[in-house]
Amino acid sequence: MGEESRVSVVICCYTQDRWAQIESAVDSVANQTLAAHELILVVDDNEELLERSRSAFPWVQVVPNSTKGLSAARNTGIELAKGDVVAFLDDDAAAAPEWLSHIAAAFDDATVVAAGGPVTPMWPEARPQFLAPEFDWVVGCTFAGMPRDGRFVRNLIGANMSFRSSVLDQIGGFTPALGRGPNDLRGGEETELCIRAKRAVSGASVVMVDDARVSHHVSAERTTFRYFMKRCWAEGRTKGVLSAMQPSRESLGSETAYTFRVLPKALLREVRSLNWARSGAIVGGLAAASMGFVWQRARGLLSRAS
Repeated sequence: MGEESRVSVVICCYTQDRWAQIESAVDSVANQTLAAHELILVVDDNEELLERSRSAFPWVQVVPNSTKGLSAARNTGIELAKGDVVAFLDDDAAAAPEWLSHIAAAFDDATVVAAGGPVTPMWPEARPQFLAPEFDWVVGCTFAGMPRDGRFVRNLIGANMSFRSSVLDQIGGFTPALGRGPNDLRGGEETELCIRAKRAVSGASVVMVDDARVSHHVSAERTTFRYFMKRCWAEGRTKGVLSAMQPSRESLGSETAYTFRVLPKALLREVRSLNWARSGAIVGGLAAASMGFVWQRARGLLSRAS
């Protein structure tokens, strides 16, 4: 695509509590070395935030979301986007100046259907003592053990992901049954969409671009052990839903490698370091995710039986 690429950027927001972060996200898109074809700000069920955003960002296409939930909001952005590539940035994230340039370059390879890059946490103070870097996915960031630059991956991180528009036209957008909603920490919509995208195009790939960097603000609430356990439980439930929707090895292949390769090494490292807080969190997080998975699958089986 090179200089002729057109990259539409979509940011979804829902609360004025993140106004400072929303401003930062919008500013980071405005200051890209490769200008975005357009920036679409989708406001999810918040009239006051909608009007405030329209007033503050006259150059941005600010639109309301018709259906609640993150997946639906992202789909609204997809429907409006006119670029060759649709890139998603979280409302509490900020992109590095060359983010779009590196994203666009990734799509010069015709086999690439989706691309993303590292997401680095911006802690309110210091990293929580109990949180091993292998669990940074809990706060929506790149985690230790995740494939890096140029590597083919199963799925991308929602705060920093992009898709070829022609593929989205072919397969549709995010599945509303997945993704966050009011009081729901489940995700998985990025994974499911990446799986569908790769299946739809012969020889397709999803890649990580190490220079396409994004920083992700982490709220104080998300640094608590309570949130950590709730998020792990929700992730287990997510994988239960995903494995039922996409009954193949691909739907849980990354989780299998993570559980049996990445986490044992992390646990051994922390035990040897006598870091009992992290050791306990690794065991507790895995247990919560496993129980969430089993609970969700059992719930699904009972629902189909009735």
